[in-house]
Amino acid sequence: MSPAAVNGSTADAHFENNLDLSILGIGVAYPPHRHGPEALDTLANRHYKPSIALTKVLSINRFTGIETRASVGEVDHPLVNQPHAPSIKQLNDYFREEGVRLSVSACKKAIEEWGGSVDEITHVVSTTCTNSANPGFDHYVRKELGIRSTVEKVLLHGIGCSGGLAAIRTASNLALGSSHRKKPARVLVLACEISTLLVRSELDSIDEDQAVRIGVCLFSDCASACILSNKVGDDTFSTPVFDILGWRHDMIENTENDLGFDVDPLGWKVVLTPKVPSLASAAVAPAFESLIRSIPELASSSSPPPATDFDWALHPGGSTIITGVQKAMNLKEEHLLASFEIYVNYGNSSSATIMAVMDKLRRMGEGRRKVVACAFGPGISLEMMVLRRRRGEANGHTETNGQAKTNGHAKTNGYAGLNGHDEMNEHAKTNEFAEVNGLPTEEVD
Repeated sequence: MSPAAVNGSTADAHFENNLDLSILGIGVAYPPHRHGPEALDTLANRHYKPSIALTKVLSINRFTGIETRASVGEVDHPLVNQPHAPSIKQLNDYFREEGVRLSVSACKKAIEEWGGSVDEITHVVSTTCTNSANPGFDHYVRKELGIRSTVEKVLLHGIGCSGGLAAIRTASNLALGSSHRKKPARVLVLACEISTLLVRSELDSIDEDQAVRIGVCLFSDCASACILSNKVGDDTFSTPVFDILGWRHDMIENTENDLGFDVDPLGWKVVLTPKVPSLASAAVAPAFESLIRSIPELASSSSPPPATDFDWALHPGGSTIITGVQKAMNLKEEHLLASFEIYVNYGNSSSATIMAVMDKLRRMGEGRRKVVACAFGPGISLEMMVLRRRRGEANGHTETNGQAKTNGHAKTNGYAGLNGHDEMNEHAKTNEFAEVNGLPTEEVD
């Protein structure tokens, strides 16, 4: 591979035909607790007086399409049942314990699948938007894993739900730099978020400002990790999960006030407007077309492959994000099964979600050879990457519940109603959803 593996500007990069970049292992760690919509009702009714805004939020909460969300604590957890919302210090102290523990668990799973040693790790690229301490949480994860202190670390912040894919992109560029120097790169990529402890802060804002804030209905907790290799050196013991063919980063201009995660004395506050689903969905097709043109093996034919030739690992920011992209790209439910599965059963875990979707996808049996991974973050930012599957059913990772090959899987799990919004749209016509923002739900990145 030449030094010019990525040629051209950031906005119009062209990749070499073989980047020699692969993901060798993926690990996902969800905390043990699962909460249905009734958990938010319990906390709201326990600590706040009824109001128009709160009633609207709780109504929306029952129609997000999420059946359960992963959480570090039960509904009676002390931090969310104090007289006041947890302080930033309390949130930080808890993240230092539970966030690091979840992260170490996810990293160990990725390292075990890779089959290598922590002594071979050359870089660590991490991200979170629910902690901002210095040193960062990645410092403590490194120590727990026994990774050498001289390993190069990068901690990405300010990128929200796009963080997981941005971290893989950053790791890829670091690995290409090592390839140019003819040195091995084994990059540990890590994302961790603990969002559910912000529930009281969000409910405070709903109560005090009478604002309809639906981030409190969507977010969950998770850590995820992967090992990325530049194939310099010996990896004969590990068959890649995915090869990385190329990527694209872009910003939707003048949307800074539409999507964000603002700092607050009680943690962070979700910032979003009703324009987010349509803005995000409209940005996917141009990004996809540009990315396909930049990858030689996909751009070489007279007719580049359509979006329907790929499986999609889409960050499930919310139901109208998923279905908006589905409609914009003419996809079917089967293209997005992994995204639906994670969204319905775990919710939106911000930056940690995309690797959970990738992990789910590769465990759902034999699928399309190539995969588009896509996520949105504050700004509004867009991250997109094209992957090639390297493992199929024969690798022992296939789930055995028949998820993979039939569209009926979506219907048996209630995805058909989510996808069509039948119940949600009908609800919007008959109550206050329509007054909130004209959408069945407001959605976030």
